Amino acid sequence: MKKIIFTVTNDLNYDQRMHRICNSLHQSGYDVKLVGIKRENSKQLTAQVYKQKRLSILFEKGFLFYTEYNIKLFIYLLFSKSNAYCAIDLDTIIPNYFVSIIKRKKRVYDAHELFTELNEVVNNKAVFWFWTKVENFFVPKFSKGYTVNAFIKDEFKRRYGVKYEVIRNLPLLIKSTNQPIYQSTNQSIIYQGAVNYGRGFEQLIPAMKKVNAELHIYGIGNFYNEVEELIIINKVEEKVKLFGAILPSELKNITPNAYFGITIFEAKGLNQYHSLANRFFDYIMAEIPQVCVGYPEYKIINDEFSIALLVDKIEIETLTNALNKLMDDEVLYQQLKSNCLVAKEKLNWQNEEIKLITFWKNIFI
Repeated sequence: MKKIIFTVTNDLNYDQRMHRICNSLHQSGYDVKLVGIKRENSKQLTAQVYKQKRLSILFEKGFLFYTEYNIKLFIYLLFSKSNAYCAIDLDTIIPNYFVSIIKRKKRVYDAHELFTELNEVVNNKAVFWFWTKVENFFVPKFSKGYTVNAFIKDEFKRRYGVKYEVIRNLPLLIKSTNQPIYQSTNQSIIYQGAVNYGRGFEQLIPAMKKVNAELHIYGIGNFYNEVEELIIINKVEEKVKLFGAILPSELKNITPNAYFGITIFEAKGLNQYHSLANRFFDYIMAEIPQVCVGYPEYKIINDEFSIALLVDKIEIETLTNALNKLMDDEVLYQQLKSNCLVAKEKLNWQNEEIKLITFWKNIFI
């Protein structure tokens, strides 16, 4: 039984992509371990069929966080037996590389993001310089890897000559929810995912002033405190509700009860402009339409399945108009909702995991 260790810089309880990947590989006969962090306020680790390990940290963010975690991760990996080490994103690539060299084991890079184009990286010159140096040095040394969409795959090939696979963030296929047609009262719009900079909250919160619905936000992140302030400043406390971090297993039962979802990003940095977020597919699986940015990756899928109302600009008026259109246009709403039923049969993890299993099988040939 081949052993694989995956490493992330987040709390393991909320990483849906890694849950799917680790579960699929465990079921395919691999000995899988997922390593992440344990913060002071981390909840009890949710039991999984694969192995898990959380490394305690003292520093919660910034340079000291990455330095502390990478040192602890290097030490942990050095004394852990594995046939392959897989770095999830650029912030765990350094210890994985050196341990794989020292122990002469296989190494793989799984890029959930185009890390150097993240909004919080691009907008800080020192941070951008550092992570660009890391990417330039280490990514070419990971000849085997995969990422979440075709743009990042092509960008890595252009920059570094590596040929990665595309394994998208698709949810598990679940049976139809058979949700009833919604009435005109008690309707809610759902946002699920990281509450981070560049996610359009500065425009979305004030846009809700003229929308006859509640906005329910599920998630935490580096812009959470600012969102709390925006809610107060715009006097929408009765309309915008913050629910914090919710376990994926619970969120699956919550999402289908929303009237529709929202997937928006500011077009700052290539990573956001060419993103393909988990929530985009989660809404489809929950059979609810969504208001979504009309950026390239989303437009490609929407052109095929027509499951979302696309917006080209993240502006208050644009969002207000789009949200109200989907609220008021019953014909459009039911058409998009029906199309979700068709799309979910193709855009699901049961189809996507075939590529993942084939990839790892080839790694150990």
